[in-house]
Amino acid sequence: MSGENTTNRPSLYYTRDHEWVEFRDGIAYTGVCMFKLLGFREIQQITFTAAPGFKKQGEVLASIRYKDYKIEAHMPVDGVVDALNEELCYGNRNILLQQSESNAWIARIIPSDPGDTRELMLPRQYHTQGKDRYARQASR
Repeated sequence: MSGENTTNRPSLYYTRDHEWVEFRDGIAYTGVCMFKLLGFREIQQITFTAAPGFKKQGEVLASIRYKDYKIEAHMPVDGVVDALNEELCYGNRNILLQQSESNAWIARIIPSDPGDTRELMLPRQYHTQGKDRYARQASR
């Protein structure tokens, strides 16, 4: 994480698509990693494509735009989308750039199986197998 100590967040995981999910008391909060937002100077538009309700892992939650850049945020696990972050809907969209991996969650999810983290990576796995490997491949 960008300068954050992930050891204080034992229920934090990452996806292979540079998104994070943190489990807290049976609820999952998800957002996008700063690495996925490289090249963004501001968030010009967020379009939520997931209305509250059941969604499968991998389904698109939101599209985020800056000029010609567009990224998608996906469901990290199967579950019910309980809420979307109103701060992003009606307030400061740029919180994604300022606090992407802490307070800038995109959706709150009630996971179908909160203990199922098979498709997710721990922070140390993400940093060695996820973004670092991707960055090395991109620089070749």
